[in-house]
Amino acid sequence: MTDRRFSAREAIAFLTDDFTRLPAPPKEYAADGPLAWQGYDVARARAAERTGEEESVVCGVATIGVATNGTPTPPPPSSPPSPPSPPSPPSPPSPASASASARTPAPAGPAGAVRAVLIAFEFGFLGGSLGERTGDRLESAYRYAREHRLPVVSLVATGGSRMQEGMRALTQLQRVARQSALTRAAGLPQIAVLRDPTTGGGWATLGAGADVVLALPAAQVGFAGSRVRPPNADPAAYTAEAQRDAGAVDAIVAAEHLRETLARWLRLLTAPSTAPAPPPPPPHLPTPATPHLLTPAATPAPSVPPRSDPRPLPATGWEAVERARSPRRPRAEAYLDAYFTHRTAISGDRAGGTDPGMLCGFGEHEGRTIAYAAQCGTATRPAGYRTAARLIRLADRLGIPVLTLVDTPGAANDAEAEREGAGAAIADLFTAVATARTPVTTLVIGEGGSGGALALAAPGNTWATPDSYFSVIAPELAAAILKRPESQVRATADELRIRPQDLVDLGVIQGITSPVTGG
Repeated sequence: MTDRRFSAREAIAFLTDDFTRLPAPPKEYAADGPLAWQGYDVARARAAERTGEEESVVCGVATIGVATNGTPTPPPPSSPPSPPSPPSPPSPPSPASASASARTPAPAGPAGAVRAVLIAFEFGFLGGSLGERTGDRLESAYRYAREHRLPVVSLVATGGSRMQEGMRALTQLQRVARQSALTRAAGLPQIAVLRDPTTGGGWATLGAGADVVLALPAAQVGFAGSRVRPPNADPAAYTAEAQRDAGAVDAIVAAEHLRETLARWLRLLTAPSTAPAPPPPPPHLPTPATPHLLTPAATPAPSVPPRSDPRPLPATGWEAVERARSPRRPRAEAYLDAYFTHRTAISGDRAGGTDPGMLCGFGEHEGRTIAYAAQCGTATRPAGYRTAARLIRLADRLGIPVLTLVDTPGAANDAEAEREGAGAAIADLFTAVATARTPVTTLVIGEGGSGGALALAAPGNTWATPDSYFSVIAPELAAAILKRPESQVRATADELRIRPQDLVDLGVIQGITSPVTGG
């Protein structure tokens, strides 16, 4: 279904067999709209006859999920599916309790399915444009989501604001932005699926403003629609793939995989937890319920038995550096694969960049959701720091604990990194970690290179593996700054006290996880 534009009802059918349409807010509208645009009501009537819809957006409540046998999730017995036409309105909403927790999990359907408010644009109705009636329906849908503690999923296909309503149409974007902000403040996730086309104000609010942004392959996505771009504009820049490469879209998802993908995202983002994430166990050893930890005598140790065959800790500072830089030690991917039953990634800093050296997303660990941000051993780019800050703030808002894995020789220090705002990006990540209310756990799995590594580390809850070091500066650079010969680099590494056991003694880390195999 990616070779043509499909209707709102077809888009809904990709996701659910259980959809109950929300009633439109009762309101009287002026003939031919706020501008008395001649023929506007006639155009609306023709659009309604052609599409079967009353407006450019269809709003309702849906159960999104896939049963364990892979078949579509059936509707729950208490909520039978309503026929597409005429739609059956849902039961009157009950008032939201003033004392309701802002992080209450969304009601789950069968087989882990999740109930959500579903917004689907009908591009066949005046190009999916936003007018006053659209704004009224969107505001009502968002309010329903907050009253019933439901996530919001938007299936966007729009050309922007409706010209026949002038500025009154354009100001609907402010209404949508406010409703999205209120829903964000309520601790409810918002996911957007970008269909073809997603342009103008719809992209700049419901699309780009969502917590997670998915897109159909080859969908036209951009603020400028096809008729308002410069004549020499590269059409490839206005695609879902280009937006993904620019850090504005998290993933491209084929239509046939949307139901499964959205169900996984909704389950992960609607499962708050207050317990900190445990540090990952060694990826090359059998995975215990909790990792074995070596801690100093003054530090209360977790209630796990000590290992009888621990791998020796590095004897010197330079040995710690060599072990951290060894190509044979496990990298972030190995830790994440061993830690999570499954995980789903976010991508991009929402400011024009991506960094493949920073892995961010959400996964399931021992039945609960953990967010993760993991360095991959490369010099971290500004986009990587901004993506990690985005991840931590989202997890914090949803009440999901965070795991960070530190492994970088340091922040990227080339001229391009400076032009991309390296200092501001690192500062933003420091702030995100420092202000997070959700628990953050850090494991140093390799190189801990100065502030570029420390920005990702949790104060008071950072651990290290035996194959790691953490230093104010790389020993080679320290020796160079001190004008020492190369022969004194190893001695400088010892003086810096960068071994895991040194870090414990200095009070920088909580403890050392059980050793890994290989070397």
